[in-house]
Amino acid sequence: MQGGAGIPRDEHGELHPLLGPIHEQDRGRKCLVLDLDETLVHSSFKMISNADFTVPVEIEGSVHNVYVIKRPGVDEFMRRMGEIYEVVVFTASLSKYADPVLDILDIHQVVRHRLFRESCYNHRGNYVKDLSQLGRDIETSIIIDNSPASYIFHPNNAVPISSWFNDPHDTELTDLCPFLAELAEVEDVRAVLDGGL
Repeated sequence: MQGGAGIPRDEHGELHPLLGPIHEQDRGRKCLVLDLDETLVHSSFKMISNADFTVPVEIEGSVHNVYVIKRPGVDEFMRRMGEIYEVVVFTASLSKYADPVLDILDIHQVVRHRLFRESCYNHRGNYVKDLSQLGRDIETSIIIDNSPASYIFHPNNAVPISSWFNDPHDTELTDLCPFLAELAEVEDVRAVLDGGL
C-alpha cells in the first residue's frame, strides 16, 4: 500500500502522467495537491444563506444551483501556497461542478493543474488520489485532504486536515501556512510526514 500503480501508459505503451510539463515558474518547487470539497470549500444543493457564490450545474438535462461557502482563510492560503509550490487541485468531484467552482475560487490564479474524478483510482469503492501517477517526484509531492481514504497509497505524503462545513471560526488553513512554508524547504517530505500525524 506504500505506492500506487505508477504513471499510466496509453494504448501505445507511452507514459502518460496525469500532469503536464512543469511550468517554467514552478521549476524547483514541490507539488502541493489540494482537495476541494470540505477542505477548501463546502458546497450544497440546498440553499445556504451566507453562500460566497453560486454555480449552476446541469444534471441529467436540468440546471441546479450549487451554493458554495469558502473555508476561512482560503484566499490568503491559496495566494501564499502559489508563491512557493506548484499547486494542483485534485478532487473526486465531477469537472462540470468543480471547474466552475475553481474558476471563481482561484482568484489569484495559482492553480496550475486541475484533476477530477476520472483521474482517481477506484480502490475498494474509494476514490484514491494516486500521487505516483502525477509525473512528479514522490519525495517532493504533498497532498492535503480531509479524507484519509484519498491518500491511502501515500500516507507519508499527506498533511491531514479536518472536514470543514461551515465553522466561521476555523483557522486550519491559516495555521498550516508556516508549516507548509518550512516543508517546502526539506529534501524529502516523507521524512517529516511519516503518516503518524
